[in-house]
Amino acid sequence: MRARVRAAALMAAVCAVAATGVLPASATGRAGGAGGTEPAGLREALAQTVADGFPGVVAYARHGERETRTAAGVADTASGERARPDQRFRIASNTKAFVSTVLLQLEGEGRLSLDDSVDRWLPGMVRGNGNDGRAITVRRLLNHTSGVYDPTREPEFFAPYLERHDWSHVYTPREVIARAVRHEPDFKPGEKKWKYSNTNYLLAGLVIEAVTHRSAPSEIHRRVLAPLGLKDTSFPLTDPAVRGPHLHGYDLAGGDVTRFSPSYDWTAGAMISTVDDLARFHRALFTGKLLPPAQQRELLTTVEFDGAPAYGLGVQRGEVACGPGPDAGRVQVWSTDGAGPGFLSMALTTVDNERQLVFAANVYDLGADLSKERLPFPLGPGLPAAQAAALCG
Repeated sequence: MRARVRAAALMAAVCAVAATGVLPASATGRAGGAGGTEPAGLREALAQTVADGFPGVVAYARHGERETRTAAGVADTASGERARPDQRFRIASNTKAFVSTVLLQLEGEGRLSLDDSVDRWLPGMVRGNGNDGRAITVRRLLNHTSGVYDPTREPEFFAPYLERHDWSHVYTPREVIARAVRHEPDFKPGEKKWKYSNTNYLLAGLVIEAVTHRSAPSEIHRRVLAPLGLKDTSFPLTDPAVRGPHLHGYDLAGGDVTRFSPSYDWTAGAMISTVDDLARFHRALFTGKLLPPAQQRELLTTVEFDGAPAYGLGVQRGEVACGPGPDAGRVQVWSTDGAGPGFLSMALTTVDNERQLVFAANVYDLGADLSKERLPFPLGPGLPAAQAAALCG
């Protein structure tokens, strides 16, 4: 996922529309709908999302034990194939919660401590230009308080893809990290601030490998995907294709950018999944089924500074507006999100675990994000309406 529109910033961009009072009236309805299961207004909200400019959108919603899968628009603009909830998509930075889960499990097993230095597990890797892995802990990687620079902020980083159209170009994790430490850190570890950096989670993936002597993707599969039965979730390393039934991803001009090497993102955001699989993972994670109690508390312990959102260990806490205007009410949620070439997705769970929404839409313009000239995805009333319909009781 890219550096600027991510984490709480993405949620804030989506939710800002709700505050303007442009939510469709149907979006403020409560659970109900067809068969007594579909949240009232969700179907209309997804249709509005397509009208806002996304070719297609897919969603999973849950209220208690009642589940709904809904889609609108098209998965492929060239063929006209309809969007379906079972289709796969690149989940981008939603990957980070899988990585933090594995590291927290390893801590629960006594194989590492989140307060271990990065240098203990990756000696000498974070050194030079003011960088010092001895001062950065594993915890500071996971909550983005390390200060390590993120080279994916730079347009030239993506030149092999966006300028030369070499969609199969491979960056190794160590190559990206080496580029990062050629820069001074954004701030010193331990300062009262945090800043999102993909480099943190590439280092976290290498810590997993140093501790387990297995590949990070295989540990994620062994510890999370297989136990939860997430059969439609995968972790490609260099393959630029999305295999199996999938949404196609587009830029703002309608160009198909589905083929894109995930190598640069690795444990920061290379995974592919479906709304159902992401929902199952989130439900297990936020109900404590994947972590011991002590590690569950660490997962949900957020860093909160003035002017910054609340970020935990690969997850964030925020609010969803339940309608237009200041008196409409809000609901507290835990969330992860992802945005990368062609795809935008978000997974939200209310703090009482009673309601969930996972959605994916198929426009994200990396070039627009890098240029900072405009928002890299269409923004309208559809997405906040979907949140209100699914999450507000």
